[in-house]
Amino acid sequence: MPTPVSPASPPGFAPTALVGESFVGDGANAAHTNIVIGRKGGPVETAWATALATPSAGHVPFLTVVRPSVPVKPLTLFVTKAAAAGDLHERATWGSAQAGLAQGVADAVGEGLIPAAEADELLIIAAVWVNPAVDDLDVSFRNQRAAAYGAVRAAVTGTPTVAEVLAAAEEGPANPFYTPTPEVLAR
Repeated sequence: MPTPVSPASPPGFAPTALVGESFVGDGANAAHTNIVIGRKGGPVETAWATALATPSAGHVPFLTVVRPSVPVKPLTLFVTKAAAAGDLHERATWGSAQAGLAQGVADAVGEGLIPAAEADELLIIAAVWVNPAVDDLDVSFRNQRAAAYGAVRAAVTGTPTVAEVLAAAEEGPANPFYTPTPEVLAR
């Protein structure tokens, strides 16, 4: 009689995809980051590998590194939301924003938001906005670091809650690019 095979033990952290978002700063140096965290062997890995293998014009996903040859853990794919537009924007995308993303993820691991013991089993996809008008690499770095950390925190804690979303919607939508007037909001 064959020995019964016990199912693999369920993963402790991120058994399903976790999604988070954060917007930090204002003006040309603001950072907007969307994060998906998931386990290797799951749908996030499929999306991660597919994105890495299929760049599109102006949007080339790349592995986020703390330093050359030292990728951040969990392995994090940087996906640009804006095509490179000039030298400073390129330096911000591949330089300050990448460094900020790497540091924000490392901060989240260092502070226990992401368990360090599971970091090698996880993958992160980060869609990152760097404004083509960026004009300060240091502010870009600080904002991206905070946005990366905030997006991870939102993903891990499941925030905002539905109640928070409904309360914000009651006040009316707003973002740095558009806020409807009360007349537009009126039904």
